[in-house]
Amino acid sequence: MAVSARDDAPQNHSQDEAAVHDEKKKKNSLLRSIVEFIVIVVVALALATGIRTFVIQPFFVPSGSMEQTLQINDRVVASKITTSVSGVGRGEIMVFKDPGNWLPVMQPAGDGWRSVMAKALTFVGLLPSDSGDDLVKRVIGIEGDRVACCNEAGQIVLNGVALDESSYINGPTDQVLFDVTVPNDGMFVMGDNRANSADSRFHLDQNDGAVPSDNAVGRVFTIVWPLSRITMETIPDIFGNPAIAAGNKFGN
Repeated sequence: MAVSARDDAPQNHSQDEAAVHDEKKKKNSLLRSIVEFIVIVVVALALATGIRTFVIQPFFVPSGSMEQTLQINDRVVASKITTSVSGVGRGEIMVFKDPGNWLPVMQPAGDGWRSVMAKALTFVGLLPSDSGDDLVKRVIGIEGDRVACCNEAGQIVLNGVALDESSYINGPTDQVLFDVTVPNDGMFVMGDNRANSADSRFHLDQNDGAVPSDNAVGRVFTIVWPLSRITMETIPDIFGNPAIAAGNKFGN
């Protein structure tokens, strides 16, 4: 039986509407996916920034002052929250801000796109910090501690207790002779590579060499790069000697 052309019109119209509906669904689905992706990225960056600001932060080791414990170009992670909650402790490897004139003046970084990208990734914690005003040393004494160099064996004496640091220091430690009491809210720091570390010993004219505790950024608790050097950094047992705390001026 012959079918007139008019009989096809409603069917064609219905197919066109279905095609338009499908196209709208695809566009809406694509838009929804884009919005979800943007939200996920924003939330992830916000979380990363929050973690970097308050919890942990990666850092780049630029010098050999902490060899052999930390090597040049090591990537380490510092716990900010530990320092914020518990304060500065003896024996900790501490990242801290330059208290003034400890570091040479750095040339400002370029403002090309790579520099801008690196700064942005560092800000959110995806790249280790290399701001030029951070240092990393080991805390030898906290406020109220008497730190002296040295006994007859060439050892640091902390509150009357000789420190056997042979397990982690590199070279002799008696380049500078001193006998100081760490002032309030201060920390006396030294590099493990004693012969190549411009630390508290070389700034005794400033606050008896002490760094303000407020300058502490966070305790280094692990090396994360290179892979061959991944390790946890613990506090040497010698700093747990009860006689050290007992000899502190403030009973710390």
